[in-house]
Amino acid sequence: MKPYAIVDSAKMPIVTVTFTGENSTDENFQQYLDDLENSYEDRKSIAIIFEASQAVIPKLSHQKKQALWISKHWKMIQTYCRGTAYVIPNMAIRAVLKMIFSFQNQPAPYKVFSTLEEAENWVQTIILEEDQISN
Repeated sequence: MKPYAIVDSAKMPIVTVTFTGENSTDENFQQYLDDLENSYEDRKSIAIIFEASQAVIPKLSHQKKQALWISKHWKMIQTYCRGTAYVIPNMAIRAVLKMIFSFQNQPAPYKVFSTLEEAENWVQTIILEEDQISN
């Protein structure tokens, strides 16, 4: 099975989700959701970058599944996710994101960017603010 997305937690508290360009299947989409959930395992504050430059539009059933996942994990996301940056240069993928959010709102602050650098800068700002509040 080729992955739909790769969830990288190596730079915690920043998690990067990179969409591979593979079409969504029931198996690889569920793996992506499982990996995303695992990034919250430590129950500590995180910020997430969704790098969707190579993303392909997921099946409508998977878009709904993503919305259901957000709904199911609303409190966890709201509690631990300080912000979500979406790197989406493609207008069609931006429209899909809006559709997912029409099924289910986003429980954490988010912004959409055209470049990874912009997203990383915004996420770093969020993490620094979190650190200053904690200290």
